Amino acid sequence: MDLLPVIAIIVIALAFDYTNGFHDAANAIATSVSTRALTPRAALIMAAIANLAGALLGTDVAKTVGEGIVSAPSGGEGLLLVFSALFGAIVWNLITWYFGLPSSSSHALIGGLVGAALSSDAVVKWDGVVDKVVIPMIFSPIVGFGLGYLLMLAILWLFRRAHPAKMSRGFRYAQTASAGAMALGHGLQDAQKTMGVIVLALVVGGYHEGFEVPLWVIGAVALALAAGTYAGGWRIMRTLGRRIIHLDPPRGFAAETAAAAVLYTTAYAFHVPISTTHTITASVMGVGATKRLSAVRWGVATNIVTAWVLTIPAAALVAAALESILHPIMF
Repeated sequence: MDLLPVIAIIVIALAFDYTNGFHDAANAIATSVSTRALTPRAALIMAAIANLAGALLGTDVAKTVGEGIVSAPSGGEGLLLVFSALFGAIVWNLITWYFGLPSSSSHALIGGLVGAALSSDAVVKWDGVVDKVVIPMIFSPIVGFGLGYLLMLAILWLFRRAHPAKMSRGFRYAQTASAGAMALGHGLQDAQKTMGVIVLALVVGGYHEGFEVPLWVIGAVALALAAGTYAGGWRIMRTLGRRIIHLDPPRGFAAETAAAAVLYTTAYAFHVPISTTHTITASVMGVGATKRLSAVRWGVATNIVTAWVLTIPAAALVAAALESILHPIMF
């Protein structure tokens, strides 16, 4: 079929990847900026570079997204499905960014794929959705919360006799490493989802066989994500870094380290797409709970959880609506 629609889909996918970068930039660096371990500009530069590097580290999650969520028809109908999915994800990203809510770009994209597939003749692979999306979506924040809580307890015990000012200064340096690890994990996880969608578009358009990710796709997605990250996400950064709980350097280090551990484990051991947003937010809540439960601003946390719950159905509804409008016109 004509190459132009495929190119258009790729451009839109890279635009989504860019919004993913500025939407999720806060995931990696909000805690480091709020504790003054890094200046905002230095943190953004570091996160952009680490996201770029992380995007080059693997493609297993991309294959899961490309072939494990929906079975798209070939030709124009398949491209319309991918276009509608991306549109739904971008709309939800922009809405939650505007209101400063840390929602999941990953789940917005998956919701878009499911919604567009349900509106068309495509097949939703519900076993893949449950095993690769729903179960990790539930357990990754729980693990992030628990790991953040336990790691912070260990830090409090190990440094119980340390001078508070010296300990705080030391953990500011440590946060540079933990923020870098978190940004690397974000690039590893989130870039691969866009790679998977681009490969899906190439396959249904007849320009690629199988779901191996071409090198040029990896490079383009990595650069778009890094550029979006450098553009920054100040609204969400304020929510993550200050509004959930007031973080100090030890707690910031514990939250970032716990979240990064979950990201690497799910990408390399289980090859499943999880939300970096859910994971770091839950980790921040976990380390905050070691202070006292009332230290966590549960009202803000409730708003965030509400956005989490709404993400997949909201993106799915937007994608389904667009697909149902355009399908009769185009076919």
